[in-house]
Amino acid sequence: MSNPTRTPGASHTRLSTVPTSASASKSRQLSHLHAQLAQLTAHMSDLENLLRMTAVQAEGMRGLGGYAGGMFMAASKVLGEETASGANGGGAQSAGGKQGEK
Repeated sequence: MSNPTRTPGASHTRLSTVPTSASASKSRQLSHLHAQLAQLTAHMSDLENLLRMTAVQAEGMRGLGGYAGGMFMAASKVLGEETASGANGGGAQSAGGKQGEK
């Protein structure tokens, strides 16, 4: 009562194809992970370069901020002096001008 269609070699062949298929799938997954790791490494390198450039630009922005602040303080001082001298000197000029006309 042996079954002629079932032979130990046939089942052994099936079992050997399953690990090969699993091995191919695992190899494909590892290849995909390797590609993703390479892409991540490239993106991290780009990020590092961008951060370095941002640090340089931030230092430049700091200098520009100080320069702009100094210009605003100087303009405020100059305009403040002109306003103060304009209020005092303007009255004297108009009085002097009226006296010269008389």
